[in-house]
Amino acid sequence: MDLGLGGKVAIITGGGEGIGRAAAHRIAAEGGAVAIVGRRGEVLERAAAEIGAATGGTVLPLRADITQDGAPASVVKQTLERFGRLDILVNNAGVSMAKPFEQVSVADWRADFELKVWAAMEFCRLAIPEMRRQGGGRIVNVTNLDGRTPSKGKMPTSIARAAGIAFTKGLSKDLAADNILVNTVCIGFIKSGQHERKVERMAAEGGDGDLDAFYRAEAGRRGVPLGRVGESEEAGDVIAFLVSARASYLTGIAVNIDGGLSPVV
Repeated sequence: MDLGLGGKVAIITGGGEGIGRAAAHRIAAEGGAVAIVGRRGEVLERAAAEIGAATGGTVLPLRADITQDGAPASVVKQTLERFGRLDILVNNAGVSMAKPFEQVSVADWRADFELKVWAAMEFCRLAIPEMRRQGGGRIVNVTNLDGRTPSKGKMPTSIARAAGIAFTKGLSKDLAADNILVNTVCIGFIKSGQHERKVERMAAEGGDGDLDAFYRAEAGRRGVPLGRVGESEEAGDVIAFLVSARASYLTGIAVNIDGGLSPVV
């Protein structure tokens, strides 16, 4: 199925690995150009080279800490200078921070919201005028299941993600007349670099370092109905569909990518 992404330009935050990289790969394979954003330059450079070699597409690596003043504006400026337009924004940056409420410091709250909420809002503020110039656009905010049904000990992430889901719905209403469609994907348990680094730390502390065993155990512990952990490509494909011409009547929706884990539809 042709997704109609040829000639489109996307910015993907957290684009160097995991879900962001998978979405960038699929968009590039469909003929789109992609700017991938992250804090680790070597990871971005490697991802851009590998995606470009595999797809023949153009991937621009942009190293930035998007929580810093002026960083989102710099990313958008560099993207426009390179490609001349902006059609797609995927707000994917984020790390898991999960604690009981009384253990969450003011600094924790601030850092989590700066990364997952304020930075995403700033990117939207900057991207929307460019999308209007193209006659429309697509925004996908990557959130997670705890933003819909918070679990025990999952603050501040669950609250920041709930804000992202509410922001998605409200923004979809504001921008519908401009043909700018805004959706969110609520991520369950998906393979990622964060999990790989966790297993590496466990190995350094005497664990066995078996990543596959970790994923099998976690899928069982969490009770994923499909019985396995999701692949980043499975999430990337859904995101690519949502930003495509084929999803032209979808806005303001939340899609669970969770193997059936969520208790709500």
